[in-house]
Formats: sequence, structure tokens, C-alpha cells
Amino acid sequence: MTPSTGWALVGAQFGLLAALIILPAGDLWSRGVVSLGAGGVLLVGGFVVAALAGLRLGPSLTPLPIPKDDGELVTSGFYHYVRHPIYTGVLLAGAGLVIAQASLGHLVGWVALWGVLTLKALGEEKMLSDKYDGYGEYSARTGRFFPKLLTRL
Repeated sequence: MTPSTGWALVGAQFGLLAALIILPAGDLWSRGVVSLGAGGVLLVGGFVVAALAGLRLGPSLTPLPIPKDDGELVTSGFYHYVRHPIYTGVLLAGAGLVIAQASLGHLVGWVALWGVLTLKALGEEKMLSDKYDGYGEYSARTGRFFPKLLTRL
């Protein structure tokens, strides 16, 4: 992945997040206390997961889906369970907006966001696999965005 491709994907990600924030609410389902509460919990929880995962990366954190030359492979904390917990947090926050806003636009935007994050993750995983000998084993036992629960039971 080139830096320009990485920046394009980051731009698409933030553009879709902005759309999820500013799109008008819809009426796909009732926007009552339950949907607003569940949406709020997912929104806040997603931000917390993303922030804590970013802190765990420490100096390896970069805005691009391109590993830093001097970065380290982090496999502890949230990274013990998923390979991209920052993206997990973004998806959870986006799902919270979808649930709270109940519009088709939000749902389409969230699916598009998942697609952009998947493209980012696939490119990043290829580079991480090339850079770190143990990445293949790590990726086999962890989920991309959500834990591989069935293999852990």
C-alpha cells in the first residue's frame, strides 16, 4: 500500500464518520429511549475501545494503515483478541449512530465504513505479515475486528 492510498482510505473513513454524524435521523424503527440508549452506549463504548487501543500501540500508532519502520507488533490488551481494535471501536461507535438515528443513510454509511476499514486492514495485514515473522500465527488465532469466540470455547 502506498502512502497516498493509505491517506485516501483514512480520508474515506473520516468522511463516512462525518456523514454518520450529520445525516438526518430516519424512521426505519422507533427512536425511543431504548434505541437512543443502546446507540449511546455503543457510541461511547466504541470511542473508549478505540482510545484505549490507540494508547496501547504507543509509539507504533500512526494515522496511516502502514506500519512504522521502528514500530513493534503489539499483541497484548485488546490486541490479544483482535488485530484491529481501533477499527473495532470505530465500527461500534458507528453502529451506535445507526441505532440511534434509524435511517437508511446511516445504515448504508456504516456498511461503507466497514468496507473501507476492511480494505485498510487487508493492506495493513499484508505489510505486517511481511514485516513480522509471527504475524501469520497471530492472525490465525485472532479475529480481524471481533474476537474469534468459537475457537476459544
